[in-house]
Amino acid sequence: MADPIKKKMLKEEVVTYAYLLLYIALSSGQIFFNKWVLSSKEINFPYPLGLTLLHMVFSSVLCFLLTKVFKIMKVEEGMTIEIYTTSVIPIGAMFAMTLWLGNTAYLYISVAFAQMLKAIMPVAVFILGVAAGLEVMSCRMLLIMSVISFGVLVASYGEINISWIGVVYQMGGVVGEALRLIFMEILVKRKGLKLNPISLMYYVSPCSAICLFIPWIFLEKPKMETHGMWNLQPVVLTLNSLCTFALNLSVFLVISHTSALTIRVAGVVKDWVVVLLSALLFADTKLTVINLFGYGIAIVGVAAYNNHKLKKEASRRVSDDSQEGQAILMAASSTPNR
Repeated sequence: MADPIKKKMLKEEVVTYAYLLLYIALSSGQIFFNKWVLSSKEINFPYPLGLTLLHMVFSSVLCFLLTKVFKIMKVEEGMTIEIYTTSVIPIGAMFAMTLWLGNTAYLYISVAFAQMLKAIMPVAVFILGVAAGLEVMSCRMLLIMSVISFGVLVASYGEINISWIGVVYQMGGVVGEALRLIFMEILVKRKGLKLNPISLMYYVSPCSAICLFIPWIFLEKPKMETHGMWNLQPVVLTLNSLCTFALNLSVFLVISHTSALTIRVAGVVKDWVVVLLSALLFADTKLTVINLFGYGIAIVGVAAYNNHKLKKEASRRVSDDSQEGQAILMAASSTPNR
């Protein structure tokens, strides 16, 4: 009996590690792929807005085919017009803003430096969370935010070829992502709706595509028509969009087979992989000791933040289970004996 159980456990561990490696590979690869497509020295498709719009249209079509035509996956129910207008549309708009500004930053700064700047994300999320009443200011959190901020400042100080335009774009993407996470928390906490990643992509992708399409008409469409860039590398752009969708799908697989702690640890590992590999793959990446030292400090702060959030979530689940158990006991005690 023990051998089949051990074999089953071993198989589950192998599958879990395979999903984690797939997530890290796809996430890192997608960042490099986007940089490669946008770079003037490589594919030379300098239209981050158009590229992001293509990703969202591709994702919308694939989600529709998978859920409504082939019915391989199921869209969770519970969505209403009120929830869509007050939660999904803001999430879609912020998601579009994050991807657009984040991809635009690659035109001005290196992949490694962009990744280092992303470490400031917990600070933006916490500040906006306090403003929205979702987080509470404390000495512990203030210390963690200070460590992360100090680390990012040191990493920025060590950057040799810094472009402030690229920094502004990347920080705009960070703010957009922080707002998206805040809206997501509001959707779950206040609206009571929990969606798996496929359902979320099904609802959010079309909204993000519309939000990107409007500025694309005015900002990039005239440039593309002038330079005749409509038919540039269609196979490459299709593969890039497919990789983006595969990345989102890998997140779904990782979340379904692991814990919140695992996905966050995998995210930190992925960040380091991107920073170190980018120095080998791209000529514009020049890492310094100050860069790595500052990023290391920031990552320590990020790890402390993730640990704090996970403990908070665990205590909330225990509290919810306890309240549910008390409610069941009260209901049982109030039932008359037959």
